[in-house]
Amino acid sequence: MLTLKQLQKDPDVRAYIEMEDAFLNNLGYTEHSFAHVTTVAETAGMILSKLSYTEREVELAKIAGYLHDLGNIINRIDHAQSGAVMAFRLLDQRRMDPKEIAVVISAIGNHDEGTAYPVSPVAAALILADKSDVRRSRVRNEKDVALDIHDRVNYAVSHSALFVDPTKMTITLSLTIDTEISTVMDYFEIFLSRMLLCRKAAEALSLSFHLEINDQRMM
Repeated sequence: MLTLKQLQKDPDVRAYIEMEDAFLNNLGYTEHSFAHVTTVAETAGMILSKLSYTEREVELAKIAGYLHDLGNIINRIDHAQSGAVMAFRLLDQRRMDPKEIAVVISAIGNHDEGTAYPVSPVAAALILADKSDVRRSRVRNEKDVALDIHDRVNYAVSHSALFVDPTKMTITLSLTIDTEISTVMDYFEIFLSRMLLCRKAAEALSLSFHLEINDQRMM
């Protein structure tokens, strides 16, 4: 069965991830390269593992997380859908089971907030993992953070962590934000729709979603 480790060593997959990030760099977007997709893959897997899903479901969440941004190589617009088609071709060529391919590509096709929906546990885990990856190291040009609100908010986040409590059935995104760089209101201005999507994804996993900023409960 195909695994995340195999895909991480696959030269074709690596080339596509390198190039989609290079194109987003030209557009002025934050980092979407190996650091981001690996973080998303491991976080998505962690969520399902904490909730006692099967090892294979955990692996499928990791694979979806690793491949989820491939569509940016085509265009930022509708990148979830184009990325799902690209992932289908890659996984089909590597003889992955069709039912597993369906789970992975449906998750990828439903991860972007404009058209997203947690259609499966893997999709829900991918949404939560992707939208929670807010961190300073994703900002490419520290000198220009004052000019772009997305860069400013990401740069202001000095620490972020996602915690799953299977006993209380909660999932909490905890952020430490330097309010001298960006206000909490700035965060909500650009990420409110993502946090609402995270709440929907959490509910699909029978979890309650919470957001904590500087040790204060926001959601």
